[in-house]
Amino acid sequence: MVKISELQQKDVVNVANGKRLGHIGDIDINLTTGQIEAIIIIGTGKVLGLFGRADEIIIPWRDIVKIGADVILVRLDGEYE
Repeated sequence: MVKISELQQKDVVNVANGKRLGHIGDIDINLTTGQIEAIIIIGTGKVLGLFGRADEIIIPWRDIVKIGADVILVRLDGEYE
């Protein structure tokens, strides 16, 4: 079993291009089934965080390849380059 707080500490990396996407800021849970539908990566601040935040990245659960000790590997094609 993994706690949400433990997931939030892991780096999320796209295996398609090796790019670090950030950390989990939120999760999307189906209230009917209790299953996690997606993880949400909160965008980093723009220009030293002064002018809002970049868009968030929503990663469907089916795109998660592996959850390791330090990193979550996801497979995203071209959308978030």
